[in-house]
Amino acid sequence: MNQQNIQNLLIQNVSNLKGVGVKIKKLLKKKKIEKISDLLWNLPQSYTDRSNIQTLDNLEIGKITTIRAKVIKYNFPRIRNLPYKVICQDERGEIDIAFFNAREGYIRKILPLNAMVIISGKINFYKKKYQIINPAYVLPVEKENYINKIIPRYSLSEGLTEKIYRKLIEQVLEKITNLDEWHDKKILEKIGNANWTESIFYLHEKYGNDINSKYYKRLAYDEILSNLLVLSQVRKRIKKIKKKNKQFENIFASKLIKNFNFSLTNDQKKVIKEINIDLKSDFKMFRILQGDVGSGKTIVSLIVTANVIKSGFQVSMMAPTEILVKQHYELAKKVFKSTGISINCLTGKTNPKDKKIIQESLVKGNINFLIGTHALFQKDIIFKNLGLIIIDEQHKFGVKQRIELSNKGGKNCDILLMSATPIPRTLVMTVYGDMDVSRIKKKPINRKNIITLSKPEEKIDEILLFVKKQIQIGNQIFWVCPLIEESKKLDYSAAKKKYEFLSKKFVNTVGLIHGSLKKDEKNDILKKFLNKKIDILVSTTIIEVGIDFPNANVIVIENSNKFGLSQLHQLRGRIGRGNVQGTCLLLYKKNLSENAKKRIRILKSSDDGFYIAEEDMKLRGFGDILGYQQSGIKDFKLADPIHHEGLFKIAENNIKDIESNEDNFKKYEFLLKLFDKADIINQLNFQKN
Repeated sequence: MNQQNIQNLLIQNVSNLKGVGVKIKKLLKKKKIEKISDLLWNLPQSYTDRSNIQTLDNLEIGKITTIRAKVIKYNFPRIRNLPYKVICQDERGEIDIAFFNAREGYIRKILPLNAMVIISGKINFYKKKYQIINPAYVLPVEKENYINKIIPRYSLSEGLTEKIYRKLIEQVLEKITNLDEWHDKKILEKIGNANWTESIFYLHEKYGNDINSKYYKRLAYDEILSNLLVLSQVRKRIKKIKKKNKQFENIFASKLIKNFNFSLTNDQKKVIKEINIDLKSDFKMFRILQGDVGSGKTIVSLIVTANVIKSGFQVSMMAPTEILVKQHYELAKKVFKSTGISINCLTGKTNPKDKKIIQESLVKGNINFLIGTHALFQKDIIFKNLGLIIIDEQHKFGVKQRIELSNKGGKNCDILLMSATPIPRTLVMTVYGDMDVSRIKKKPINRKNIITLSKPEEKIDEILLFVKKQIQIGNQIFWVCPLIEESKKLDYSAAKKKYEFLSKKFVNTVGLIHGSLKKDEKNDILKKFLNKKIDILVSTTIIEVGIDFPNANVIVIENSNKFGLSQLHQLRGRIGRGNVQGTCLLLYKKNLSENAKKRIRILKSSDDGFYIAEEDMKLRGFGDILGYQQSGIKDFKLADPIHHEGLFKIAENNIKDIESNEDNFKKYEFLLKLFDKADIINQLNFQKN
């Protein structure tokens, strides 16, 4: 096959392979195998050594073994449900080959009398005699080489046999032997000098599922590079989108800052400068502002908002919940007091009359700054001159959604996303590689560190006494209970039991919030807590991210060993938002695992969310860091940011070389198709100049 034919084969549907009918196709789809290349990414989970042929006096019970023997006798009972037996022997002994649910004609065909055969299967011992039941392989001796080797074992859907899958793999391997290399010598040297075809064969034919082998790394590198290539192309196209630049002086923003009762951190000053440069440029801004909990991202966004408004544009800010919208709205009113900036908010609860007034005011340009939920993006919400969209706490936007968002705002509209989830460097590349990234790591100077303590749950009396004292001095408490089990239905029984228990100890001052509550009920309880009508809020892990409860300075987390580090850090970030010292109390049960002990130690020793995220990734893997689907991050088939951090760095530098010359990109177009990335670029509806 020529190069083009080999490439075309790999991106074809599996139905193009011999032996793949409707049934097999369905079974493969269950394993997310639809293209022929998908077969190759489903690597063996283990291997069965059938290479060592044993004599019949040297068999080990329970072990998968290959034997060479002569068929000497049939024993086919006429009674139903009894197995068919074939007696075989070599010069050292005898063995029964038993078949259940097989046809006599089939057995005679594969095991002809007096023939020498190769048989492979698990050794059993029954009635003082060795036997193999339903052998995996039965072949004539002339085909010994087919079985006399190490056989890979795959994770497969029920109904899909190893034998069928192996035949499909062999079909593909047979046809790809001459596929040309696409990396140059420099790159190959950096990633281990293994070519693509060699690596595929090694992983499927040898001992290849070692994540640290040069063959595995080679394929992982290709996957990493394909991801970064997509993001690079998206970024490249975005940066070509022209806009009317924002013209402003920093005088107005400086006056606002002087009115604050605190000083900006150096990180805040740095990111404001980065954003301002983007706003003043002739090309569309597409930036993510990443900051740890309580780092002051909202203040930064309001300063930037002021600059955009003073340059003659409108600004919209979207937040995920009504209560967070209200909180942003109240803060904005304080910050922009006496500035002449017109502010309003819009949620699903805004009555039709008020909504109509807002609509009319927006079109006329009488509202400068609109804060709202997803209601902002309804078709009937039209801005006169929208210049900036700010999205707060929106973690679920993937590449395509981000582009659609950009188009929604119009070509003169810059985009600023804000995320409170600290993400390790290797993940930032794959999550936000299409965007410019700004980071705030330092917390405001007036923000006190949270004291983190750990206590065994059996010391409940001490814990209750501590809680009582905190209430007496005017503090409020979050009490978080983990889900008993991750099920389709939200299990909140632990939280409910704790609520009932605490309600007896602290009468008329305990609230309960969980995922099964209606939105209005949830908002009502949160408002009561915000307005200090409730002292203790018992909750599952659904505590609203980003909401400030300035008076909540204590959080008690039950079964803290069941949470990941990043999640514990996010929960801890719900307190200490004011000027009062916050306390996080981690409760645990006896007999903690070493891993759980380590997580608690790390959390007690640091409040740096980026460091904690790194440690969490090492302990639990990158999929659990984010806790949600994030722009394809969980869709890596081979690559692992923990083990392959070095490959990410190599790919990052490689991207720079590719971006410098369009011809460089062309040689990697097949790689994008191979990892299902080409369609992402083709399908994106990029806004035209």
